[in-house]
Amino acid sequence: MSRGPGYLKSVELLRSGIADPQEYPFSLPAVRSLERLPLHPKVTYLIGENGTGKSTLLEAIAVAWGFNPEGGTINFNFSTAETHSELHRHLRLARGVHKPRDGFFFRAESYYNLASEIERLDRPGGERASGPPIIDSYGGKPLHEQSHGESFFATFLHRFGGRGLYILDEPEAALSPLRQLSVLSRIHQLVQKHSQFIIATHSPILMAYPDADIYLLGPDGAERVELEETPHWSTMKQFVNHKQTMLDELLADD
Repeated sequence: MSRGPGYLKSVELLRSGIADPQEYPFSLPAVRSLERLPLHPKVTYLIGENGTGKSTLLEAIAVAWGFNPEGGTINFNFSTAETHSELHRHLRLARGVHKPRDGFFFRAESYYNLASEIERLDRPGGERASGPPIIDSYGGKPLHEQSHGESFFATFLHRFGGRGLYILDEPEAALSPLRQLSVLSRIHQLVQKHSQFIIATHSPILMAYPDADIYLLGPDGAERVELEETPHWSTMKQFVNHKQTMLDELLADD
């Protein structure tokens, strides 16, 4: 398979400026052992258990690139709460030769805030610059008038145009398994249009893109693994193949 655009080649943690490596966010497993993380020119997955710090690391990468901490394009600068860490100040991004024409930081936990900001900018008297309403590039239908999953997918389908760097934090959060398959197909379409993805996820379906790197983040740092080696895959496979046995163990009386 051909190589992707590689807009972002790697991420490196600069330890020299860290005052106390035992404090948050540097104490997180995903950060504590981080040195240099090479990124696949097409799709890179960051996976791990809750609390490892994969979303914190992904957020820092996005902010270091220039995205708004709560998501959106480079042009969004709203803030409902200053909750992002200082990790981005200690990252060195190795950028590729080519620059993306598009980009988006999608984070499930603050997507509601993003949708509200689009409505605020588009309303009469809002701060939107001249031109068509912003919502037109998301399919035209107000995001708050759709289900959570529908509005997620509308962004992937309409706003992501190709030749872009797309950073996604748990995009599966509101998506059915069928919609996750549709997102996987959409990722492939955009990769074919010279796009690069960095995705933090728990979904074995989304991890299945074949031309990608999967990094399992844990206490010992980032380990590159195959899909079938991930705990997400093995747990789901075990449940599907041995449902009753697992249910008997999980639901056993004390």
